[in-house]
Amino acid sequence: MKIGVPKEMKNGENRVALTPGGVYELVSLGHEVFIQESAGEGSGFPNEDYREAGAILLPSLEAVYAMGELIIKVKEPIPVEYPLIKRNQVIFTYFHFASSESLTRAMIASKAICIAYETVKDADGSLPLLTPMSEVAGRMAIQQGAKYLEKPVKGRGVLLGGVPGVPPGRVLILGAGVVGVQAAKMAAGLGAHVTMLDINMKRLRYINDVMPPHVVTEFSSVYNIKKHIKTHDLIIGAVLIPGARAPRLITRAMLKEMRPGTVMVDVAVDQGGCFETTRPTTHEEPTYIINDIVHYCVTNMPGAVPYTSTLALTNVTLPYIIKLANLGWETACREYPDLAQGLNIVKGEVMIDEIHNAFQGSLI
Repeated sequence: MKIGVPKEMKNGENRVALTPGGVYELVSLGHEVFIQESAGEGSGFPNEDYREAGAILLPSLEAVYAMGELIIKVKEPIPVEYPLIKRNQVIFTYFHFASSESLTRAMIASKAICIAYETVKDADGSLPLLTPMSEVAGRMAIQQGAKYLEKPVKGRGVLLGGVPGVPPGRVLILGAGVVGVQAAKMAAGLGAHVTMLDINMKRLRYINDVMPPHVVTEFSSVYNIKKHIKTHDLIIGAVLIPGARAPRLITRAMLKEMRPGTVMVDVAVDQGGCFETTRPTTHEEPTYIINDIVHYCVTNMPGAVPYTSTLALTNVTLPYIIKLANLGWETACREYPDLAQGLNIVKGEVMIDEIHNAFQGSLI
């Protein structure tokens, strides 16, 4: 099969969908891999590494899309890529359709086969292709939140770990999934007091068993959220409903209950965000302030650490890429139900209800 890897076009995105090691594996199996020149440089993988692995380098985005039967990406296509996508071409990437009607309509119109990393689901309900980026984003959420709590960038001026004689900062984490757990580990490691909210009691029991005593759990409700936002310095939005839009857990009105300089990091921004005041930001301009509350809503947080992120992503995507390349998408999805869960849009047909629900049936 001919596999295309274009350079990522999204603002601030330095990741690449395939490492030279991944290329070597695919070429060894008899496939042709076409890489856009300089696609891997932002992640620390120069053109020569890809050539040595057996890739064919192409000079432009257009050339890669023209050659590839299977296109492997990191982030969703942006408008400049829409007209390059061909009927029956397989696009394998993070799509997050529920957060963008324009992207959804463009992919419907393309008649391509859109397989979303974020909805590939194992039999146990886990999301193997989302997990590594969620791990990165969860850890980064605390790293960035701690930075923006500093007074020169309009934060409260709180050191998360505190110092002897001064209490530590307080971190509120909404959601006890992969992002929430990784955020809690980082915050707890810094010495912060951590409160985690979730509606899944099984997850809360797990958190209670594995986390240190200064990580406390509580059932998530509007009442409890409103109670805790008044006293916490850093709030992490870490709620995920696979394939669907994130629920709005903090309203604009609630900002008035927070102390000036409180920082909110919305890791769910790719799925529309779990704060009413969320709007996507970039690594170049990562924050904005509403009612004296600092919002950090970067849509591709792992793109800031592309070497780590690219290696972590290829570790989990490569087995699925091999299945698609060896068998073709139809046979691969028929034989591997986990991969079939990733089928979001096929030849113009929306395959999952969550996308229809996100736009209240307006796609029909």
